[in-house]
Amino acid sequence: MRTESMTERLDAAVAILQSHDQGHLTDGLESVGTSEVQAFIEQVESIDFEELQTLVTKGATNDGIPEALEPAPVIPRHPKDEETFRSAGEQLIRQGEIAAFTVAGGQGTRLGWNGPKGTYPATPITGKPLFRVFAEQLNAIDQRYGIETPWYLMTSPLNDAATHAFFRDNNYFGRSPESMLLFPQGVMPAVDDEGRILLEAPGVIAVSPDGHGGSLRALARSGALDHAADRGVKHLSYFQVDNPTVHAIDPLFIGLHATHPASSGEMSSKMVPKIAAGEKVGVFCSVGDRTRVIEYSDLPAKHATATTEDGSLRFIAGSIAIHILAVDFIDRLTTAGSETAMPFHLARKKVPFWDPKNGETVNPPEPNGTKFEMFVFDALEFVDQGLVYETDRVEEFAPIKNADGGDSAKSSGQLQTERAARWMEVAGSKVARNEDGTVNGQIEILASTALSAADLEAGSCPELAPGSQLVF
Repeated sequence: MRTESMTERLDAAVAILQSHDQGHLTDGLESVGTSEVQAFIEQVESIDFEELQTLVTKGATNDGIPEALEPAPVIPRHPKDEETFRSAGEQLIRQGEIAAFTVAGGQGTRLGWNGPKGTYPATPITGKPLFRVFAEQLNAIDQRYGIETPWYLMTSPLNDAATHAFFRDNNYFGRSPESMLLFPQGVMPAVDDEGRILLEAPGVIAVSPDGHGGSLRALARSGALDHAADRGVKHLSYFQVDNPTVHAIDPLFIGLHATHPASSGEMSSKMVPKIAAGEKVGVFCSVGDRTRVIEYSDLPAKHATATTEDGSLRFIAGSIAIHILAVDFIDRLTTAGSETAMPFHLARKKVPFWDPKNGETVNPPEPNGTKFEMFVFDALEFVDQGLVYETDRVEEFAPIKNADGGDSAKSSGQLQTERAARWMEVAGSKVARNEDGTVNGQIEILASTALSAADLEAGSCPELAPGSQLVF
């Protein structure tokens, strides 16, 4: 508990700023109220100025693309000894060694939704919010294996309070609040070309999220890693909030990660084959003995368009932001002073700022500042053997990112229906389809009914009549 007065804390904060040549951040502070001063002090106290100074002086990591770039080896969808690996994964789940980790810092602004993206209605018929979709999966997993799966959700400073309220208002969708931790993502100050931190307003430092790679630091700083260790959790199943078809806990993937000879059990990833050379997804590549994800915008055209003898893309393994990470591996990455600390990348952006000269907010027409962010896939560079496993796009990649077009609620709903139809057809049910093969109707399969096609017994599914809706 703090015993210093606010005056003492403010004096200490000002001293810190002046020692790092950031004294200008107190400009206009005399014009704000007590609560704003309190918030300003807390912002200053949360900033690692030594780290920031190092980034400004030495520059963040924007590595070039290595010449010796090869496609990463990929484990096929149905690997040899598939059932053995699935059984190994189920055993780890049953032992309580797996937790879910959802990166949920986004707002639904691009979707025209006023609230956290996880509250967006995502399913094609009942309109269940994304958070409920994942919660019902975890409820079904717990019921099947007789466990209580811990669930960690990284919010953002912008949506943290609203996310907490949403879960409280919905009684945590039947999950135990004690088994969950919701915590905000870290932020980094934005700096101008002279390395001076920008002000958003008097007493408000301009900050931005530290990237999805910052989720690992947030796990450590929030106490989530300790929470996991206290419960015997060894691995976290990582996924992003905008993908309603993700398998939140996948026994086969877990078994491959933990026991396959090609995996060191530190970090494993899922991929889908790219549908075109220009698809905007990162690509899994091999650089020496390490796996890396090269962003689509950084992959040289000669690699992006290269094909094999059968005409398929050579660099085809598209990243879909689904990973499993060992708890002790995350701990190693996030330990202060560790040689395996995650790197920052810099991004030139247009950063609105408050100008004390005229007391107005400036919206620059051109990039004027630098933001610092981490990428979670950079952790692969510290993995002895990073396994990449192929999954099916229809089975597990139907993101909701845009208001219309690709990766929209409409396209996701179509993929959700197609997946449900395939599951039903595996079980022998008849599904009405159009001449072009698309499903003539809409289908939702509840997580309590099935988590995969294998859960549907032959003859157990109703039929889908043309143009109808079916929820079961």
